[in-house]
Amino acid sequence: MAIVVDVRDAVKVFGAVRAVDGVTLSVNTGEVVALLGPNGAGKTTCVSLMIGLRKPTSGTATLFGFTPADVRARSRCGVMLQESGLPSFLTVRETVDLFRTYYPAPLATDAVIDLIGLEEKARAQVHTLSGGQQQRLYFGLAMCGDPELLFLDEPTVGLDVEARRGFWTHVKAFVRSGRTVVLTTHYLEEADALADRIVVIDRGRILIDASPAMVKSASQAKRVSFTAARAMNESDFSGLPLQTLTLDGMRVEILTAQPEALLQALFQRGDSIADLEVAGASLEQAVMQLTARGGR
Repeated sequence: MAIVVDVRDAVKVFGAVRAVDGVTLSVNTGEVVALLGPNGAGKTTCVSLMIGLRKPTSGTATLFGFTPADVRARSRCGVMLQESGLPSFLTVRETVDLFRTYYPAPLATDAVIDLIGLEEKARAQVHTLSGGQQQRLYFGLAMCGDPELLFLDEPTVGLDVEARRGFWTHVKAFVRSGRTVVLTTHYLEEADALADRIVVIDRGRILIDASPAMVKSASQAKRVSFTAARAMNESDFSGLPLQTLTLDGMRVEILTAQPEALLQALFQRGDSIADLEVAGASLEQAVMQLTARGGR
């Protein structure tokens, strides 16, 4: 497979802050790569280096073998950023028509509007759209040029569950056609559903680059969940070996590195539990553990 994104020893410094600190990362044709990490970890700065919005302080970043600013690279990419300024007085159709002119072989206007499900809003001005509708428009503009490589920075913010899953369907269809996606998201369910590779970044450095399954297996913790016979509170678990505790009515979920010791303590105490499940950590829990360890 050909490498479409290649970042080598990239550093980006803002004053005293090293937002990106020696990142090396390549993305191959046909992959979905999700960049994950806490706020301020360096994810968006990494994407900015990849697409040429910023230049690395040191190191290199290339797209299709060219510098990201080269039109031969840019014309093959679609980009959806967290914040996109659009002329508010233009209609949806006019905005799509405008963005199509930036590309050598764009999709048809009606095809883009149909793709994002805004047929009924085609004549509406951008400022009248809801937040979710604007997100869908931003995605459509990223798809205008029929790109080979798509950058999506927090693409489903503001979308409801149904719209988010519809978006996942579009991304999967895009990748099945042999194209490539680089994604940042705070919805870790989204990364788990879409990504071939998870790249966890914290404090500007890559902590792990692996499949979702391997990232989850890197966590030493187990997820223990059960239904309690009585309403429980945090004090009921004082002194037990747990890392996180979630109480939802009678349902209890615990993340622990010592599931046997935890359950033994509960049974010895005489607590009655049902619907017991013990499983590996979720992707969200694994990432939280990795970034906590990285921070220490």
